[in-house]
Amino acid sequence: MTLPDQSLLDLADAYGVATSFTDWRGETRTVSTETLTAVLGALGADPADPGAALRDRWDEPWRRTLPACTVATEGEERLVWMHVPDGAPAVLAVELEGGGRLDLEQVDQWVPPREVDGRRIGEATFRIPAGLPMGYHRLVASSDGIAEEDAPLIVTPARVGMPASMGDRRGWVLSTQLYSVRSAGSWGVGDLTDLTDLGVWAGADLGADSVLVNPLHAAEPVPPLEPSPYLPSSRRFFHPLYLRVEAVPEYAALPSRARARITVLARRVRERASGEAIDRDAAWSAKREALRLLFAVPRSAGRERDLAAFRRREGVALTDFATWSVLAETYGNDARQWPEGLRSPGSPEVAAFAAEHEAAIDFACWLQWLLDEQLAHAQDKALCTGMGIGVMHDLAVGVHPGGADAWRLGDVYAQGVSVGAPPDPFNQLGQNWLQPPWRPDALEAAAYAPFRDIIRAVLRHAGGVRVDHIIGLFRLWWVPEGADADRGAYVHYDHEALIGVLALEAVRAGAVVVGEDLGVVDPSARAYFASRGILGTSILWFEREDGAPLPAERWREQCLASVTTHDLPPTAGYLEGAHVRLRAELGLLTRPVEEELAADREEQRGWLDEIRRRGLLGDDAGEEATVLALHRYLTLTPARLLNAALVDLVGDRRTQNQPGTVDEYPNWRVPLSGPDGEPMTLEAVFASERAARLAAILR
Repeated sequence: MTLPDQSLLDLADAYGVATSFTDWRGETRTVSTETLTAVLGALGADPADPGAALRDRWDEPWRRTLPACTVATEGEERLVWMHVPDGAPAVLAVELEGGGRLDLEQVDQWVPPREVDGRRIGEATFRIPAGLPMGYHRLVASSDGIAEEDAPLIVTPARVGMPASMGDRRGWVLSTQLYSVRSAGSWGVGDLTDLTDLGVWAGADLGADSVLVNPLHAAEPVPPLEPSPYLPSSRRFFHPLYLRVEAVPEYAALPSRARARITVLARRVRERASGEAIDRDAAWSAKREALRLLFAVPRSAGRERDLAAFRRREGVALTDFATWSVLAETYGNDARQWPEGLRSPGSPEVAAFAAEHEAAIDFACWLQWLLDEQLAHAQDKALCTGMGIGVMHDLAVGVHPGGADAWRLGDVYAQGVSVGAPPDPFNQLGQNWLQPPWRPDALEAAAYAPFRDIIRAVLRHAGGVRVDHIIGLFRLWWVPEGADADRGAYVHYDHEALIGVLALEAVRAGAVVVGEDLGVVDPSARAYFASRGILGTSILWFEREDGAPLPAERWREQCLASVTTHDLPPTAGYLEGAHVRLRAELGLLTRPVEEELAADREEQRGWLDEIRRRGLLGDDAGEEATVLALHRYLTLTPARLLNAALVDLVGDRRTQNQPGTVDEYPNWRVPLSGPDGEPMTLEAVFASERAARLAAILR
């Protein structure tokens, strides 16, 4: 590792790349020359000649008439520049999304002209007024003798806040990993009918306002399927693994032979379902065969029109996703390994392939339509119980580098780097999530449409979204290909633009936004989220100040408060130190296990003493009483939303995910179990008195 010189530091600063960071021990660490060189290269800069690259970076906006995309906040004025040949007149107007045109006032603000590419360029400044409505508008620039040019203007809401249906009351959320929640009718994996039933139970019987589920993003079209819901193929589309075959309306019209085959497929999957690990490959192989049989059943005229309308609405993005899916069936799930001519959706080879495989592409589109129907039904039934929010979806940080989104969106993703996280107390070697990051400049050039489309799709049939690692809208930890996870650098994004688009889509959907802001997070970022009406995430074990538990009254109001999270064991397992022993077994600790266990016991003791001091727990209380007391403590906080994990309601102990591992542990494959470690069906959950006792505390 070598330290960078000043010219490289200046170039990194111009591209929003942090040249140092503060680690979890509070020590400042300088980013190496090797890391900066790789990251800058992924951003399109030439670090071989930092001086020339820096001059080019400074000149870049002067080559444009207007900014690539301008983002303003409703109720606030905003200035915007316009470049013209020096001395030429400048006129700027806004064409509104809903119709109409408004001329903008030029501001008397002199900016020195600049010589760029042999031309002398002047800059005019205009005022965007505070009264523009929210929406996706256009700036239109004109000057004598020059054709009109336009560029996007996005006006975003000042705040998101809680849905009107919640009023001023506090609500509570039941969170679960849907694939792990299996009923008698599911095919070895929890599905959207299970989600519907879970939502009805949570709303009608337990008084919950929402069910928060793991990301339901699309995975690979054929086995082997990636088990992590946080490493999807696409965040824009959904995973047909979650379809309930028998809930498809055409199931009623199946010929007897096809129905018998589906019955056999379902029985085989259920018989082979293990209590040790979820087998997505077996479940999807069987379900996919069954769905192909259903696809052949004629649809009514009304449903045909509905399908056609869905395809028109989803447009090219759906067609490209479906085309990728069929290509993956032929050439494998990783588009980076395909023949060269098939690695871009706009190539002649892809067009020829699509023409030859039209029926298969239709099938992939049909699956997404079915998902849209079943997701809508789950949300409708949840709201019918009186829930104020209904289903809340989880949004993963990124996608698989060879998946559908990376293929269809091409240059929006950076190459040669992946997203991760620097070392922290629970992952002391750092993390590499193996996902390509978005290029900040490419997002701006696309007017943030790729991000907008994801949020819009997730909220189409939901009352809320939890944004995993929401600090990634401020900065992401980029790890160069081949480097260790702790040898990365932070790359900054235009957080006002990204959070503004998120807020605009949430307000239009009437949805709440929860940001997972755990780990190393600048306090100013949390303050910014609160100012925009975005809830943070507070986990009891992590809420500390100067090493001591943070008293309930001093927790923040604008948050979703929980005892645990999916990256920790269920509370019953956490109390036993399962998270420390598991990391020791997997070689993820940087100090002796005895030292880690002692530190963990000390932290737990502090919290249990605090809970006893409040009179919530007796000295000789057992495990369930302790779990109940910890959740009762949440009710003393001012948090707007409280959260209880389904694993805590039923007394499960097994960890769902151990960060920093891939196959060393069965991450994201652990079925829901009871206190005895035996798999627990959804029907048993509904009858659980333990679940009812915990829910009564939060109701």
